[in-house]
Amino acid sequence: MHATLTLCSTCGYDPAAPEAERPGERFARRIEARIAERGAPALRLERTACLMACKRHCTAALRAPGKYAYVLGDFAADDDAADALLDYVARYQASDTGVVPYKQWPEGVRGHFIARLPPPGGSL
Repeated sequence: MHATLTLCSTCGYDPAAPEAERPGERFARRIEARIAERGAPALRLERTACLMACKRHCTAALRAPGKYAYVLGDFAADDDAADALLDYVARYQASDTGVVPYKQWPEGVRGHFIARLPPPGGSL
């Protein structure tokens, strides 16, 4: 089953430097680079202009048919954060419902969850 990871490429807008590259764009590029290096089977990567979690940038949404969906944020735009998120994605993909036991969460995603959404049609 394919999972979709949507990254906010506009996260981290700085009104003092409106033309500066945003951290969300840097984070999206880091995720793409790490996927290219290590692979991520059955993962579709998307970018969006806004996930409306501006105070918790950099943000990502993870979803798959029939599974809970998650929004995560407060990531640095670096390799450690990209690796932690992709490690969590792999565990999410391996689960039946999208629920990954807390003990299996990579340290780098703990404290980064913003929301959990049930799959369409109700909770599992």
